Amino acid sequence: MRVLIAMDKFRGTVSAHEACAAVADACWELGLDADEAPMSDGGEGLLDVFGGPNRTAVVTGPLGRPIEAAWRMDGRLAVVEMARASGLLLAGGAEGNDPMLATTAGTGELIDRALEQGARHVVVGLGGSATTDGGLGALEALRTPSRLRAVEIEVACDVRTGFVDAAAVFAPQKGASPAQVALLTARLQRLAGAYLDEYGVDVTALEGAGAAGGLAGGLAALGALIVPGCELVAEHLDLPRRIAEADVVVTGEGHLDAQSMDGKVVGAVAGWARDAGRPVVVIVGDADADADARHALEATGATVLSLVEREGWERAMSEPKGAIGRAAAEALAASG
Repeated sequence: MRVLIAMDKFRGTVSAHEACAAVADACWELGLDADEAPMSDGGEGLLDVFGGPNRTAVVTGPLGRPIEAAWRMDGRLAVVEMARASGLLLAGGAEGNDPMLATTAGTGELIDRALEQGARHVVVGLGGSATTDGGLGALEALRTPSRLRAVEIEVACDVRTGFVDAAAVFAPQKGASPAQVALLTARLQRLAGAYLDEYGVDVTALEGAGAAGGLAGGLAALGALIVPGCELVAEHLDLPRRIAEADVVVTGEGHLDAQSMDGKVVGAVAGWARDAGRPVVVIVGDADADADARHALEATGATVLSLVEREGWERAMSEPKGAIGRAAAEALAASG
């Protein structure tokens, strides 16, 4: 039996690669063939999906301090993960962040560095941002913004939030008070008008333009294409073919909630496997109490396993790789 393993990260505990490896170990113990395809929805982990970093650059961090950010150059393809240059963790989390001053300048500097080194195709992964600057910092950091129109820029994200709505939806998670949310919303409204005047692009009409505090919209104003991160990764990994060649598909993530079925790895992979007529096992760290996403998955015939339900919170958090492997072994033994 051939098992395709398409796991996302379990945030704060294991990476997508580690989660896939835990399931692969269970496969080998059962004598099954394992095909590992670590996944990302466009947020943290995207860089690793494309092979991991092989370049570093000192850029402007989210609060203005210089930081060393990793990125990837592979032939003419460059991959930039904005969390490594403009991420909330770099700002010290919501408590340490200044949501009014946080800038995407470092992400723009990484893109600029990639263009300098001859990139003709740049993938920018969004997610984990500290910023709500509408991408202005990134655009100002590009010494020749017009160069972006001569290359292919794909902005990978997992949300559909509008440009101006970015403040209300995301800024509170980045430490913004209600008053600051109102100020940031007004700033995004003004910026949308400026982008329309200068670049002729109405970012308020673009689905997903509010991703990463509007960075998606800012880059789109210069010609970038906003794409669903899961679909971009699936194409890169040739996932449809690999699903078709598998007998069982295993996917998973750290927390199953309503968003899991809307642009996230679990919902996307489960849907593709269902369409291909392949049984699906979903392993998650925990699931929301209302479990709408769980019911939706189980209604399609998927097997859903929660590590917290199986082993308790403490063990699931302290031994995540072992817990993932045990859950996978049980499910695969039953399906075999």
